[in-house]
Amino acid sequence: MKIHKIISLAIVANLTVTSCFKTESPDYADYVDPMIGTDFHGHTFPGAALPGGMVQLSPDTGTEDWDWCSGYHYSDISLMGFSHLHRSGMGAGDWGDVLLMPTTGEVKVIPGSKENPDEGYRSRFSHEEETTSAGYYSVLLKDYAVKAELTVSTRAGFHRYTFPKSDAAHIIIDAGHGIRERYRQGSEIKIVSDTEIVGHRSSHGFVKHKNVYFCARFSKPFKASGTWNEENIKPDSAEDEGKYIGAFVDYETTENETIEVKVGISYTSIEQARLNLDTEIPGWNFDEIKKRASQTWNAALGKIEIETPEANDKTYNQNKKTTFYTALYHSLLFPATFSDVDGKYIGLDGQVHTAEDFTYLSDFSLWDTHRAEMPLLTLVEPQRNVNAIRTMLAQFEQGGWLPTPQQFGNSYTNDMIGDHPVAAIADAFQKGIAGFDAEEAYKAVRKNAMETPPAEHRSRGRIGLNDYLEKGYLPYDKVRESVSRTLEYAYNDWCVAQLAKALGKEDDYKLFMQRAANYKNVLDPETGLARPKDSEGNWLAPFNPTFVGHGDERHYTEANAWQYTWFVPHDVQGLIDFEGGRKNFISKLDTLFTMSSEVQETVSDVTGLIGQYAHGNEPSHHTLYLYDYAGAPWKTQELARKVMEELYHSGPDGLCGNEDMGQMSAWYVLSSMGFYPVAPGQNVYVIGSPEFSKVTVHLDEDYYNSPEFTIKIVNNSKDNCYIQKALFNDNPLNKTWFKHEDIKDGGTLVFQMGPEPNKSWGANPGDAPPSIKNEWSNQ
Repeated sequence: MKIHKIISLAIVANLTVTSCFKTESPDYADYVDPMIGTDFHGHTFPGAALPGGMVQLSPDTGTEDWDWCSGYHYSDISLMGFSHLHRSGMGAGDWGDVLLMPTTGEVKVIPGSKENPDEGYRSRFSHEEETTSAGYYSVLLKDYAVKAELTVSTRAGFHRYTFPKSDAAHIIIDAGHGIRERYRQGSEIKIVSDTEIVGHRSSHGFVKHKNVYFCARFSKPFKASGTWNEENIKPDSAEDEGKYIGAFVDYETTENETIEVKVGISYTSIEQARLNLDTEIPGWNFDEIKKRASQTWNAALGKIEIETPEANDKTYNQNKKTTFYTALYHSLLFPATFSDVDGKYIGLDGQVHTAEDFTYLSDFSLWDTHRAEMPLLTLVEPQRNVNAIRTMLAQFEQGGWLPTPQQFGNSYTNDMIGDHPVAAIADAFQKGIAGFDAEEAYKAVRKNAMETPPAEHRSRGRIGLNDYLEKGYLPYDKVRESVSRTLEYAYNDWCVAQLAKALGKEDDYKLFMQRAANYKNVLDPETGLARPKDSEGNWLAPFNPTFVGHGDERHYTEANAWQYTWFVPHDVQGLIDFEGGRKNFISKLDTLFTMSSEVQETVSDVTGLIGQYAHGNEPSHHTLYLYDYAGAPWKTQELARKVMEELYHSGPDGLCGNEDMGQMSAWYVLSSMGFYPVAPGQNVYVIGSPEFSKVTVHLDEDYYNSPEFTIKIVNNSKDNCYIQKALFNDNPLNKTWFKHEDIKDGGTLVFQMGPEPNKSWGANPGDAPPSIKNEWSNQ
């Protein structure tokens, strides 16, 4: 069966599933293709998962090198087995815990190499015999003639293996397996009975001190079993421990005999893994669990309904729906459930806690996701947004600091830059997403912004904070990525200011608003770009603005001066003033998009280049929307369509860069609807160019005053990308932005499109989105 299932619109219209807002609705899950992003540098995984689920059950084809951070790459033709934890679009390898592999013939306990799969338990496979959908994956293992099928509940994986006739059929559990062999710390495994195996894996890599526990149950008692340690196979052994260990079970199978395995996962204990399994998958009905997974996805994806514009181009419409709903699917995978069914979880203090009245989450890749993925959750899954913030506050309570900006498992990582928990918290609070202690949240974000952690906690808090407070910038001779950190801290300070103002803390508001202007301290008037400055206030020389750099010469985060200068989302007007006014600002932006794409000393993340604009990496994601602030919104409209048409599509290479835990896809979801949150925390959406003829966002009435928000696009097509005029609730809208309150209260936004730009729409200074200058003028 081919990966990309072409389903006619007539068939889709006849498929029904229970949804949270209709008794009958289209089968949105059929538009999802999890293979998108598995090729090139997308780093996605094709296996089975649920929205925000703990388990992501997926095949592993490789565990080393950058393009195998998700464990799978489309270029491979053999696989090692099916493991239970994966991350989508990460640039760091980890996870891949608890791998199962069905085999026949001789028992082999090493995976073997891609060059010679026969030396281990690997099997060749073909994409033509691989099927993927939302919550389900299957593949034929050619070397064993075994069909493997996978589905999931939130905290458990469900395997169904169909064997050929064999007197030497096996299922292997590799307890030491993981993405990046060097991260292994140790494992244990125990065969409890002829239908149950339990164990634990410890690793230390990108996630520090990660412990994963599992309980595996088999539908058919095995006739024999054993363990291995390194390459030492131990028939009849019932338990083992070490770095390279596992267990195998033996069967005699008849032709097309099905054997199923259920695997519960927990981060707290084996007993909790067993509880998760027994609670979520008590029986042996694989098809029912698969159906539930599809229904769960249908309800989640159906929060946004789209209608495509090209009535006579069914292929285009199908590709657009696949691209959109797969992007929404990827956006909703994370942050992930971390607590067990009874609320237990391992905290950042290493102790077991119980989440009361919320789900404790993990995997806040906030350097990436604060930009679009977290704001998207406020629209379609506000309760998960509340869970995320309550999780951050629990982490503050137990670990003393908010994660800055990333947290995975029960570890601070601080692998990336900025202090972006405050962006997610301020954005949710400003939008009225209640359900957390705002005063406690402010206490947490203020501590991150004001206090330097002790030396033993260097992975917490803002790196280089003392220099930032003393000088108003980070000097490049003291801190790596100094320019990027300065720019992002200034935005973070603005976010703190917004929260302070909302809570009536006027003195703090003024303090942090002053600090929000610190971005100006790294703007070089000579070049018109953000430039490194040393401790004495001297600009870096010589200066190459296309240089990305490594090590101590890495002054920008996965970017260069041309790409990072524009990261002043809270004060775009201030940046316009710095560049000498609107005309000069537009000219500078034009240069960004038209200059040579050659990058000096680049890194793999800098992809999706249009000139020096790099859509494959997050620092650029808001940049094309800045024309709206300078009176040339038609250029934003043109470029938004160009990126959506050229850099997103429905093939395995349909992403131009790392998915990065949902951010790459969330950019597309929001942009394709016609708007983008340039400065989360501001309650403002900046208008681009909608791709569809109609969009209906179904809102959660626990958090919104209306059941839906509608966008209608008149005369839309592939060629008609320019807004001619706009209406909101039948009133003319000439501004290039609207407020979150407009969505919250429901209503209809209408765009009239055309093939030529209307250069007068949204061009007046009063039509531009707000920034710090507007905010100060209102004081």
